[in-house]
Amino acid sequence: MHALSSEPGGGPPDMNTVVGSHDLLLVTLDTLRYDVAAELAAHGRTPVLARLLPGGRWQRRHAPASFTYASHLAMLAGFLPTPAEPGPHPRLFAAAFPGSATTSPRTWVFDAPDLVSGLAAAGYHTVCVGGTGFFNRLSPLGSVLPGMFAESHWEPEFGVTEPDSLRHQVRRAAEAAAAAPPGRPLFLLVNVSALHQPNWFHLPGARASDGDSLASHAAALEYVDRTIGGLFAAASSRGRPCFAIVCSDHGTAYGEDGYTGHRLGHPSVWTVPYAEFTLRPREAAG
Repeated sequence: MHALSSEPGGGPPDMNTVVGSHDLLLVTLDTLRYDVAAELAAHGRTPVLARLLPGGRWQRRHAPASFTYASHLAMLAGFLPTPAEPGPHPRLFAAAFPGSATTSPRTWVFDAPDLVSGLAAAGYHTVCVGGTGFFNRLSPLGSVLPGMFAESHWEPEFGVTEPDSLRHQVRRAAEAAAAAPPGRPLFLLVNVSALHQPNWFHLPGARASDGDSLASHAAALEYVDRTIGGLFAAASSRGRPCFAIVCSDHGTAYGEDGYTGHRLGHPSVWTVPYAEFTLRPREAAG
């Protein structure tokens, strides 16, 4: 049987040895709250993700911004979610920038305005499979993020109103990974839309009039866990190790302190789950 494996955390990886030798996968679980992710992992409700998380647990981090567009712009400039404890915290990727306090000898530094073009200059084929509206190319604003990539994909069934959006996204991501130039490493971004509102339809018995809730948010994460395994299998199928980052871009509020939604400053929005691990190449059966 083909298998996935992950490396336990042993300090920050040296990204200068990772970039070029590994494929790279960035999965943004759009709008996922840390508290919900941590609770479901602790109670065995997300077994696929828990199997890959170092130690079976999410890291608690602070998002670089409070909504999808701003957060992805930051992450694609190398500003991934920051550990939620006093720093400084060296970054995995960083643009060449005089005076940067978070660039270390283990940081992969690129001489470009964004990580995508930096990786392209290093020989990577870059692919984006969008989910939320900031990836749909239906407007100039919705074209900024996907426009960074050599290849981008979005269809209505990848979007927030489709109850089975991740299954469609995984199918397209697997096709893109299989069709990518075999001699070049791959950088694949998948923006998972399933947790973003509306998510009420993931909760059994719920109706549109009930609206979204923490319970439907959790049910959406369980759906993601049931569905995302195919993405990790595709990412590990190209014959080289794949360094994976799985995180949220921001959380969202469900009435805490009177707040609802995101693009606002509240712990439910800025506290997010994060994990990084290596997917080993799938070995031939037998």
